[in-house]
Amino acid sequence: MKKSIQLEVILWSIALPGFGQLLNGKLLKGLLLIGLEFLINVNSNLNVIIISSFHGEIEKTINQTNYQWLMFYPCIYMFGMWDAYKDAGGDTRPYSTIPFVFGAFFGTVGVIFSTYYLGAVWLGIIGCFVGILIGTLIKSALRRF
Repeated sequence: MKKSIQLEVILWSIALPGFGQLLNGKLLKGLLLIGLEFLINVNSNLNVIIISSFHGEIEKTINQTNYQWLMFYPCIYMFGMWDAYKDAGGDTRPYSTIPFVFGAFFGTVGVIFSTYYLGAVWLGIIGCFVGILIGTLIKSALRRF
């Protein structure tokens, strides 16, 4: 049962930061994350650039993006997932946070360099996945010592 709850909160956190916290009964934290997500979403034009990205209009996406706001999104997104997972009794062993932190870092770096390649949505997502992979490898290596 515990594993299914952990999976449920992380999946809801992927859908929208803050939903996992609401499921965990952390109402204030969940509402704060949802509020931050909406603030960043609106000010960065995220929904508009998602549509442009999925249509393959990368130049249009780059021009529509407010990078000053969008750079916060990977950190809020990854923190929301990690926090919900942790509060649901997820992995509490040493270094368990590393994949989430690296996902946030590489996602932010992806957003920064997205004016050169693929646009903010695709390079940000790729950055998150690369960061999670590298963080998982580092976590595994550190746990061996």
